[in-house]
Amino acid sequence: MVNRAAQQNTVLLVGGGIGGLAAALGLAQAGYEVDLFEQATDLGEIGAGIQLGPNAFAAMDALGCGPRARARAVYTDNLIMLDALDGSVVGKIPVGTAFREYFGNPYAVIHRADIHLSIYEETQVHDSIRVHTDARIVSADVSEHGASVRDHNGQEWSGAAVVGCDGLRSVVREALIGDSHVVSGHVVYRAVCPKDEFPKDLRWNAAVIWVGPNYHIVHYPLRGGEEYNIVITFHSREKEVWSVREGSRAELLSYFNEISPKPRQLLEKASVWQRWATADREPTEKWGRGRATLLGDAAHPPLQYMAQGACIALEDAVTLREALKKSGGDIETAFRLYEKSRIPRTARVQYSARLMGRIYHASGAERLVRNSLWKDRSPEEYYQALDWLYGWKAETCLD
Repeated sequence: MVNRAAQQNTVLLVGGGIGGLAAALGLAQAGYEVDLFEQATDLGEIGAGIQLGPNAFAAMDALGCGPRARARAVYTDNLIMLDALDGSVVGKIPVGTAFREYFGNPYAVIHRADIHLSIYEETQVHDSIRVHTDARIVSADVSEHGASVRDHNGQEWSGAAVVGCDGLRSVVREALIGDSHVVSGHVVYRAVCPKDEFPKDLRWNAAVIWVGPNYHIVHYPLRGGEEYNIVITFHSREKEVWSVREGSRAELLSYFNEISPKPRQLLEKASVWQRWATADREPTEKWGRGRATLLGDAAHPPLQYMAQGACIALEDAVTLREALKKSGGDIETAFRLYEKSRIPRTARVQYSARLMGRIYHASGAERLVRNSLWKDRSPEEYYQALDWLYGWKAETCLD
């Protein structure tokens, strides 16, 4: 049974995470009706903190939710990389006034739930966005005249087009491309620690990364400094499959024989860890066909080493909106224009993330090379090197 007759102006969005919600907002702003399907019983975000580069703020400003996110973010003073074996500073990027003047936007950290809420609040001014929770989409189909999806209850929904925003194991991507994700062999432990339980000598207003042989540790403040996000990554001894489950303190400690005392404190601080076996996908030269395309992790899931997953999903949402506006209502033309703009950039982020993982986890001679890479580099040199990434602008997103 078809739940709603196909509508020429309705786009089906599968997935209600940061990318999906931002896409819904952009589509509504472009004049489309949206049916958004989320498998969870409540619309919200799981996880902990994420980092937001200037490109993320540029995208959120273009979508209208920038002020809300800014009010909830923590603005760090520096990005700092330290050697976890001896505690030496490998690199330090000031992200204060000079950084903001160069890129036109700040660098910040925020809880995933807070950025999701900021986008959600902006969607509430659009009656054209209909959210369906507890709606796990199990199949998607695209035809010459429209698209349809079917949920786990057997209900079928039809519209003019479909956009898969349903993450790494995307049902929509499976229907369009049919490739497999690539398990990295790297495991991530994530936790949020109350300020009073976080080490006093590490309560820095900075996004910090401790890099070591086959591991790294990230920490930064959240929610006005009342909480701290801790992310610990290591190369697993096991044959991993993509999964999320509760972590084991014994497993975590078993991977850190070589680490200096200051970062070692972080291994002991959380009582509950979430364990993620990470994966990405090989970049592909096309994401969709006809009246279907992909967005966010469904299109270009990166490993976490560039801290750009949410940022480039937000860029996607703006670019999709602008492509639809430019195409004059021709959805197929708009989707191909969107893909033409996004695929080279997002593939570069994916490849760069893999490379940064190798740099972070270097040992032996590679560690010595890494530690010399950024020696005596000025802030301006860092900014120039990052301009391709952080310099994204909505006004030129289709160029």
